[in-house]
Amino acid sequence: MEAALLSGLIRVAVPKLMSTASDRYKLHRGLKDDMSFLATELKMIGAAIDRELSSPSGGDHGAVLQLSMEELRKLAHDIEDCIDEILYRATREQQSSAVVRTLRSSIKKLHDDPKLGRRMQRLREKVEQANRRSERYRSSDPRNIHVSLVGVEAPQAELRQQLAEARKLRVISVVGFSGSGKTALAAEVYNHEREENCMFDKFAWACAARKDPGEVLSELLRGVGADDRSSKATTDVGQLCVDLRQQLEKKRYLIVIDDIRTEALWKAIEPAFPAHKGVRSRIIVTTTIQSVANCVCGFSDGYVLEISRLNDHYSKQLLCKKACPDQYANYDQPDTTAILKQCDGQPLALVTVGEFLRANGWPVGPDCDRISNGLQYYLRKETFERMRRMMMSSYATLPGHALKACLLYLCVFPSDHPVRRKSLLRRWLAEGFVEAEPQSLDSALFDPADAFHELINRKIIRPINVSNNCSVRTCKTYGMMHGFLLGMATSQNFVTLFSDQKPEPRYARRLSVHGGTVLHGDDSKGINLSLIRSLTIFGEASESVLDLSKYQLLRVLDLEKCDNLKNGHLQDVCNLLLLKYMSLGGEVTRIPSDIGKLEYLEVLDLRRTKVDVVPVQVFQLPSLIHLFGKFKLQPPDESKQATEVLQFLSKDKSKLETLAGFVTDGSEGFLHLLGFMKKLRKVEIWCKSSAGSTDAPVQQKRRTGVRTDLRTAIEKFILDDMVANPGRRTLSLHFDERSEEFLKSLTGSFYLSSLKLQGNFTKLPKFVLSVRGLVELCISSGTLTTRLLEALSTLVRLKYLKLIADELQNFIIRKTSFPSLVRLCIAVENPTFPSIEEGALEYLVALQVLCKKLKGLSDIKIEKLLNLQEVTLDAMVSTETKELWKKATKEHPRRPKMLLLNSLDTSEYELTHYCSASGHGEIVETESSHASGRPVQEMNIQKPLNQGLESSYVLKKQNNCAGQSSPNQLSSDTWLAQEQWLKIGSINVWLALMTTQKGHMTITEYISKKRALGDELAVAERTLMKIL
Repeated sequence: MEAALLSGLIRVAVPKLMSTASDRYKLHRGLKDDMSFLATELKMIGAAIDRELSSPSGGDHGAVLQLSMEELRKLAHDIEDCIDEILYRATREQQSSAVVRTLRSSIKKLHDDPKLGRRMQRLREKVEQANRRSERYRSSDPRNIHVSLVGVEAPQAELRQQLAEARKLRVISVVGFSGSGKTALAAEVYNHEREENCMFDKFAWACAARKDPGEVLSELLRGVGADDRSSKATTDVGQLCVDLRQQLEKKRYLIVIDDIRTEALWKAIEPAFPAHKGVRSRIIVTTTIQSVANCVCGFSDGYVLEISRLNDHYSKQLLCKKACPDQYANYDQPDTTAILKQCDGQPLALVTVGEFLRANGWPVGPDCDRISNGLQYYLRKETFERMRRMMMSSYATLPGHALKACLLYLCVFPSDHPVRRKSLLRRWLAEGFVEAEPQSLDSALFDPADAFHELINRKIIRPINVSNNCSVRTCKTYGMMHGFLLGMATSQNFVTLFSDQKPEPRYARRLSVHGGTVLHGDDSKGINLSLIRSLTIFGEASESVLDLSKYQLLRVLDLEKCDNLKNGHLQDVCNLLLLKYMSLGGEVTRIPSDIGKLEYLEVLDLRRTKVDVVPVQVFQLPSLIHLFGKFKLQPPDESKQATEVLQFLSKDKSKLETLAGFVTDGSEGFLHLLGFMKKLRKVEIWCKSSAGSTDAPVQQKRRTGVRTDLRTAIEKFILDDMVANPGRRTLSLHFDERSEEFLKSLTGSFYLSSLKLQGNFTKLPKFVLSVRGLVELCISSGTLTTRLLEALSTLVRLKYLKLIADELQNFIIRKTSFPSLVRLCIAVENPTFPSIEEGALEYLVALQVLCKKLKGLSDIKIEKLLNLQEVTLDAMVSTETKELWKKATKEHPRRPKMLLLNSLDTSEYELTHYCSASGHGEIVETESSHASGRPVQEMNIQKPLNQGLESSYVLKKQNNCAGQSSPNQLSSDTWLAQEQWLKIGSINVWLALMTTQKGHMTITEYISKKRALGDELAVAERTLMKIL
C-alpha cells in the first residue's frame, strides 16, 4: 500500500516538474537542466515502483529500487515542495505585474535567485547520492551475496577453467532452474577474480531481470567506471553500446549479466562487447531459459554450463549445515528423508528449509519430527516468502493462460511420479488446453509439443529420461514446485485431490486419487461426480469412485495405475459418450463389445492391461487416433459386421495414426485391414511363427499366404509416395525367427523416418539401404556382424543409431562412415566396440556406451570425436572405469559432460517396446519385462478367441478329435466350442478372401492366394455343415 501511494505521488509530481521546466516560465538554463534531470529521475523511480507492484512476485516493497521507502518518500516530497514553490512565485509575479518593466524585473529575479538554484542543486545531489547508494547496496551486487556453496566444486572448477583458457572473448552461459545456485556460483567466481585482479582490467555486474537494454547497459557503464552523468545522459541503446564499447576497447574485462530472460535483450546489448584477438575477456550470463543460454553462446566461442540438482549426499550436507547449530553437530539428527525428497536437490529450497528448521529448534526441538514429516503444511510461513516469490515468478511469467493450465495439470500426478511425455501431451489435447493444429498464428492455444518444450526450456519441469533421438520420454516438476502448483491448483478448484486428507465437499472438474487412501464407504459424498472431466487413480480406489455410471461429462479416464481395476468396473465405460482419452490397467482382460459408442475417443491405451484380443469394432471408432497394446484381432461375429468394418475403412473414415501394436502369427485380420488405414504414421508388429507344425498342403499354403499378406501390408505402409515432405513415419518389427528370410522379400521404393528391427540378423536387409528419409535406426540382434555394421555405415542421412547386441564383431568406423550421425548408442552385454579412425564421426555430439562389464576406456578414443558434447555410461561400471572416463572427458577439447544411466524404474517410461534386447533389462528403453525378452502383457485370457483366426489349424484339431470320438460322445460344451470356432474361422477366411488385393504379387501368386483361401473356406463350410 505504501509503495502504491508513493507511486501515485510521483506520478502527480512529474507533470508539474515538466511544466515548470517548459518555456512558459523563463528560467535560468542551468535551473531548467536540473529540473529536467529531476523529472527524468522521478519518472524512472515511478516506473520502477510500478514494475515492482505489477511483478509476478507481488513486489518486494521493502526494496523498491533498492532504496528505503522512507528515503524515496522524503525525496519526492522535497521535489514536490520545490516545484510548488517555483510555480507559486512565478504565478504570483505574473498576476501582480502591471507594466512590462515590472514583469521583466520579476522574471530576472526568477532567473537569478541563488537560493532557488542552490536548492535545486541540493535536490539533484540527493538523487545522485541515492542512486550511488542503490548501486552499492542493491541485491544483485555480488559483494552482498552471502551463500553456502556445497557440492558445486565441479561446476566451480569448470567455470574458473573457462575463465583461464583462450586468449580471446568467450561468453559463458550458466543455466539452471530457479534456486539452483547460478547467481551464487557466478558471484563467488566474480568476487574471487576481482580480489585477485590479475587476469582482467575491467569488472562489471548487472542484473537484467525485468530491465530493458538501456538500463542494463547503463548499469554496466557505471560498473566499469564510466562517468555517472555520461551513463545517464542518454537512453538510446545504440549510443550506450558505443559508450560501453569505448570503455572496454582493448581491455581484458569480466562482465556478469545476471538473470537474462529474453533473447531480444541479449541481441540488443551484444554490440557493446568488443572481441580482440589475443585479449582474454569473459562474459558470464545466468539464465533459467535454455534457449536464451544457447542464443548467448552463439556469440564469440560460447560455452554452456548447466547447473544440475545436488545429489543426496550434498543435499543432506547443505541442509544440516543450515539447520543444525555447531554445538549439535554430533547430535543424533531426526530423519530428514521426507525433507530431502521434497527439496529434490534444489539449493535454495535446502537453504530455506534449513533456516526454518533452525528457527524451530532443530535438532532438539519438540516439533522436529512433526515438521520434517509434514513440511508442506509450513510452506506459507514467512520464512518461505523468497521461495514462494521465485516459484510465483516462474509461473506468472508463462505466456498465456493455456500454458499455465498445462503446468497446473501436472498436479494430478504424485510428486515423485515420472510423467510420460507423450501421454501428457495427449491428455492436454483431450482437456482442450492445446490444439493439435492451432487455427491461426495469433491463437491463444499452443501446439502440444510447443507447450511442453516451453516448460522444459524454462526449467520448470525437468527431463528424467531422454531417448537416443533427443526426445524426452519422462519428466517431472522441480523440487518444491510441485507442492506450490498443487496449492494453486486445489485452491482454484482446478484439481481435486484424494490423498491423506479427506476432501471437502465441493464442485470439482478433475479428480485425482493417490496412494490407495480412498478405499471404503462413500468417499465421494459431497462431490458431484457427474461434472468431473478427468479421473486419474494411483493405487487402489473404493467401489464408489470406480462406479463409472456416476460420471457423465468425463473426457479423460486414466486407470492404468489403478491396482484393483477389474472387468466389471468397465460395464458402464461405453456410456461416457464424451470420452477422448482412456488408459486402462489392473486386471482388465477384455474390452466391452459396445466400445463403438465412444465416438469421440481419440486415445485407447491397453499396454498395462492383460488384453490380448481387441474387438474389430475398435477400428470403427471415428475419432480414434492412437491405439496401444499388444494384441490380436477378434474376428466379427457375423459377416454383416465384417462388411460394416470394411465399408468404414474403405471410405477413408479412419483417423488412426498410431497402431502399436499387433501380433501376427497366422492371423490375417490386421494384415488385411492395415491397407485401408491411410493416415497411419506409426506401426508396430510382433511377427510370431505360424501356428501348427503340419505340412498338410492347405496349411502350407496358409503359412505362405500369411507371409505374403504381412509383406504386402508392410510394403503398403512404407511405400514412398514421392511427395516432398511426407512427415514422420515409423515402423517397428519384432521377429522370433526367420527375420532375414522375410525382410529380404521386401521390394519397392520405400519411405521411413524411423525404423526399429529386433530379431536375428547376420546381414542388413537390402530394403534398409534403399529407404528414403531414414534418420533414426535401432537394430537389435544376438551378434551384430562386421558385414552388417559396414553396410550400416553407408547410410548417409542417418542421424540417430542404436545398436543392441550381446556383442559386436570387429568393425572400423572410417572417415567416410556415418557422415551425418549425431548420436550413437551402443548397448552390449560383452565389451566389444568399434575402432574409430581419425576424422570419423565429424558431427557426433552424443555417445552412449552401455555395458556393465566395461573395463577402462576399451580402446574408445573419444579425443577423435571433435564435436562430442555428452558421454553416457552404465551406472554399474566400476569406480576405476568411471574415473578413467572422467579424465578422458576433461582432457577432451570440448570437455563433454559425463552422465551415468541408472537402472531406473522402467515402468514409468513410454511403453514403445523400443528395440529391447535379451540380457539388457537395465537399459531404460522399454518395460523391464520386455527388455528381457518376455512379453509386456501376460496372456491370461481363458478363451483365446484370436486363435479362431487360424482356421486350418483349428480344423486339423477338430478332425483329430472326430477320429477319436463320435459327436455324441462329446460333451455339450465341447460341441458348442467346436461349432463356435468353425463359425469364426469361416467368417475370417471369407474376410480375407474379400479383401485380398494383388499389390506387389505376381499374377501367379495372386491366383494361388485366392485359390488357397477358396479351398480353405470350402473345407470350413463342409465341416461346419457336418457338425450342424
